[in-house]
Amino acid sequence: MGGEPKYVVQPLGDQNRAAFHCGDKELDGYFLERASRDIREKIAAVFVLLTEEDKNSVFGYYTLSNQEIDAGELPSALTKKTGKYRKLPATLIGRLAVSKAHQGCKLGEFLLIDALKRALEATGSVMSFAVVVDAKGEQVIAFYEKYGFMRLSGTRLFLPMKTIEKTFPSINKTSELDPQGSSKT
Repeated sequence: MGGEPKYVVQPLGDQNRAAFHCGDKELDGYFLERASRDIREKIAAVFVLLTEEDKNSVFGYYTLSNQEIDAGELPSALTKKTGKYRKLPATLIGRLAVSKAHQGCKLGEFLLIDALKRALEATGSVMSFAVVVDAKGEQVIAFYEKYGFMRLSGTRLFLPMKTIEKTFPSINKTSELDPQGSSKT
């Protein structure tokens, strides 16, 4: 055996959360103490990064939930396309963390790409104008900007869903509906 591990992302289950530490007290505390409750109460979906060989050890995690953004904060080129809506639906990446032992291995990028793909796939059922993050400082802002995120206000950034759609054109996110509203097969 050898080589790089094969990573998988799946919904949080009964993995060993106690062993996860990313070095940020808030992110560690959330994962250990609140993640299960957020899932149970339908507040956030929590996804964990594992390896195919060890589906109990968590290398990282992220959360997705619904959010809205103020259309007035968008660049003018985008506000022209949103009509008269004051608020627009968005998907929030509320938290994204990689275990301290695995930081610097591009696993944050792996998690972000998975989150963007899931957000895009979800637009087949529930529309979202953009993916939004509330970055915790300039280093985190730089991470997201590297992937095309733009500032809204303060430390809030967004990436339009149309940009994500262009990045992942093979993702089938919309199902055709017939006039009666049932899915075509």
